[in-house]
Amino acid sequence: MPRVIHVHPARGLRGRLIPPGDKSLSHRALLLAGMAQGESRLTRVLRAGVTEPMLRALTALGVTWRWDGDTLVVDSPGYQAWRAPSATLDCGHSGTTMRLLAGALAAAGLPAVLDGSLGLRRRPMRRVTEPLRKMGVPIRDTDGHAPLILDARPPTQPLRGGVFRLPVASAQVKTAILLAGLAASEPVTVIEPGPSRDHTERLLAGWGLQVDRPAGHQVTLTPPRGPLSPLALRLPGDISSAAFLIVAALITPDAHVVIEDVGLNPTRTGLLDALRAMGARLTVEPLGERYGEPWGRITASYTPDLHGITVRGDLVVRMIDEFPIFAVAATFAHGPTYVHDAQELRYKESDRIARLVHELRALGAAMNERPDGFVAYGGGLRGGTARAHGDHRLAMALTVAGLAAQGPVQVLGGEMYRESYPSFLADLQRLGASVGEEEVPTA
Repeated sequence: MPRVIHVHPARGLRGRLIPPGDKSLSHRALLLAGMAQGESRLTRVLRAGVTEPMLRALTALGVTWRWDGDTLVVDSPGYQAWRAPSATLDCGHSGTTMRLLAGALAAAGLPAVLDGSLGLRRRPMRRVTEPLRKMGVPIRDTDGHAPLILDARPPTQPLRGGVFRLPVASAQVKTAILLAGLAASEPVTVIEPGPSRDHTERLLAGWGLQVDRPAGHQVTLTPPRGPLSPLALRLPGDISSAAFLIVAALITPDAHVVIEDVGLNPTRTGLLDALRAMGARLTVEPLGERYGEPWGRITASYTPDLHGITVRGDLVVRMIDEFPIFAVAATFAHGPTYVHDAQELRYKESDRIARLVHELRALGAAMNERPDGFVAYGGGLRGGTARAHGDHRLAMALTVAGLAAQGPVQVLGGEMYRESYPSFLADLQRLGASVGEEEVPTA
């Protein structure tokens, strides 16, 4: 049943929190643990709606798993011994699940059908099927979209390696090629026109595989010989989830929030750079690395004098998932904030540019939509009612917006936060926010 989140203006948010495990790393760690032979242990993997399709798919492939406290224990025969799924693999809303599974199934050589929600069916998939076909994978899409259909490949027929130049930088496409490359007859090189998330290559290198990363946006994987060894990994907190807590602190009077054990991968910290450019009272303390992934502590405090900036180019890629909450920060800044080169936002769980501008304007924001981004003129929000449109990040961004609005905010469909941050409302309450949710009666 649909639910509505009620948010009241807040002040004095204070506390220390650890955000849930990183979503991008969780998808990759789950799949790599499923491809490995033996028992892997993944601590603080994200336990939320967005990772459920990956777990269901692994089960369908013959992988077993169980929870041991906050550790997921994954037992797999190895991808070479996966069984062909007896039914369509439902990826839900997750484009990451679909694209990464396509690469792993390509390595396994199994017949399979990958499908998902209507929203997922609208997202572009030819960008992943074309390079996989060049590797010799018998895969086809449906007019450039899901469902994706893979046919069986004889185990005596290895995939082709070589050099793959991507027309658009994409961590998901890069990962699909690298995962398929585990079963290639020669090294696989992926060259991108710009930066993208590098979680996969860090994990593969930390796993002991030969991964070369020369200067430029290039990575080469040398296929391993024999089965893959199990993983033992503790995941850092998700910087994308922490972003909501950070901005909540920046825009709420007298707030001071400390976020512990959060991932600080430089391909993911664009929001921190953007907020600092706006004058945010923000400190970042790197504290170490695990499997090549840096982590640390972030402290954010109320900043009443945020000022507008321009965001474009490579910075967009490094904060692509944070634009909903960045837009909220921009509505409380002095002067205009311009976002360019962010057209990829139109292919997320919703058209995030259109939805974001429309819903923040419903709360009183002075904003305009542009083909590749938006402009926010600052001035704050008055409050009111907005809709999440089935988008978890939009739901949480609108909730945070309500903490600093002049009046109460209601977020219809706000329950979508559970997809990636199940403890979101509880964490805000721990900081002192007055937020709650209730069911919306339907006729």
